[in-house]
Amino acid sequence: MTTAHDSQSAESFDVIVVGGGPAGSSAATFVAMQGHRVLLLEKEEFPRHQIGESLLPSTVHGICGLLGVTEELENAGFVKKRGGTFRWGSNTEPWSFDFALSEKFAGPTSFAYQVERMKFDKLLLDNARRKGVEVRERCAVRDVVEDDGRVCGVSYEDEHGAEHVTRARFVVDASGHQSRLKAHFGGQRRYSEFFRNIALYGYFEGGRRLPAPNSGNITCVAFDAGWFWYIPLSDTLTSVGAVVRSECADRVRGDREEALAALIADCPLVCDYLSGARRVTDGPYGEIRVRKDYSYLHDAFWRPGMVLVGDAAGFIDPLFSSGVHLATFGALLTARSLNTALRGDLDEAECFAEYEARYRREYQVFHDFLVTFYDVNRDEQQYFSAARDVLRETAPGAEAFVGLVGGGASDDTALTSEAHRDRRKKDLLQQSRQIHSQGQLIQLQAAFGEAVDDSAAGGDGLVVSRDGMHWQRADASTPV
Repeated sequence: MTTAHDSQSAESFDVIVVGGGPAGSSAATFVAMQGHRVLLLEKEEFPRHQIGESLLPSTVHGICGLLGVTEELENAGFVKKRGGTFRWGSNTEPWSFDFALSEKFAGPTSFAYQVERMKFDKLLLDNARRKGVEVRERCAVRDVVEDDGRVCGVSYEDEHGAEHVTRARFVVDASGHQSRLKAHFGGQRRYSEFFRNIALYGYFEGGRRLPAPNSGNITCVAFDAGWFWYIPLSDTLTSVGAVVRSECADRVRGDREEALAALIADCPLVCDYLSGARRVTDGPYGEIRVRKDYSYLHDAFWRPGMVLVGDAAGFIDPLFSSGVHLATFGALLTARSLNTALRGDLDEAECFAEYEARYRREYQVFHDFLVTFYDVNRDEQQYFSAARDVLRETAPGAEAFVGLVGGGASDDTALTSEAHRDRRKKDLLQQSRQIHSQGQLIQLQAAFGEAVDDSAAGGDGLVVSRDGMHWQRADASTPV
């Protein structure tokens, strides 16, 4: 640990973000767009391989829309994902769902993308540069700088091996599940007792596609040892992974090529889809990779001067593709907290308590539903009903299910369709008039800007400001 006394002449920023993945680049961009000076340090050079290739509508049309990369996504050639297909539960036939079934994603936003993360992550990082973030790749952060118990900067090594100390009012750890900074954060990662799975995955050319309009769907298939994902990344390239239960861990030991082939052979549907395919054996997709110990949640997200976001804070499970959604939604919540604290509107503890409460609520919704979904003795109608129960909604079960797995459970309409935002605004303003609460009316009018509507305060009773990028108290009378 470096002390502030050692770094009095150090370079200075408002915020330093460690990690250039979707969480880091999104948080950095949202803060820089408010005029703050932001440095992003990334240990690798982009593009680089990463897993987590299936996005949700909330990320594509919510976060990416706010970041200003909608047109770039449209032009990137990514596969359109209109829903998902499952061979799961007591139904022996595959069944599908469409995002269009939920009013939260109805109309032109009723799709997401299957993305090559090398391309997607670089797109977001390049956008951060354009939006004013100082991005430095091949810079490995080694330590944090502290002053009387407050984090006030980092020390890092650049691509030439030179050591640097840089100061900031806040440090954001977005460096992923292998974060080196968590040792300086305090608290512990709490690993899931339920999700103790191991993932083994590779890439194939020439795999089968579902008939249109489901050809871009992610397909998830349960089998004796766990389940498979099957993600079309182009007309010919497919990401294929086996998520294996801990009691079957012996099946992924030894030669990975043989292990993956044996697991595929035990899953008739995936075996059939890959019957005419060949595994990619060179380039960034040529390796068969293993991921384990990935289901956890840190027991604190904030300490004075420092905040965790993305996989540094937590991850649940690859089923339903919640990883990038939680990372980028967490980045938006973090940016609202940073922007508000930097402007001096509210105390940082109050701001980050709001981030943590909202993030934990979203995390818990996915966690609780996933626990239910892993019970493969149910049929799809029972899964739909379980989603409605988890969300405590009155909507039909299938609609509740799609709203949840599409990333709309938070009801933060920065993440949902414009039509849904307009309907929510009209309904809530009408409710406000019916109970003759002028204070609530002002609050709702302030909360419904171009970016968001926000009907429910989080942990400390804060709501989203009109610009969508700050917090304000629920009783505030002046729109931001």
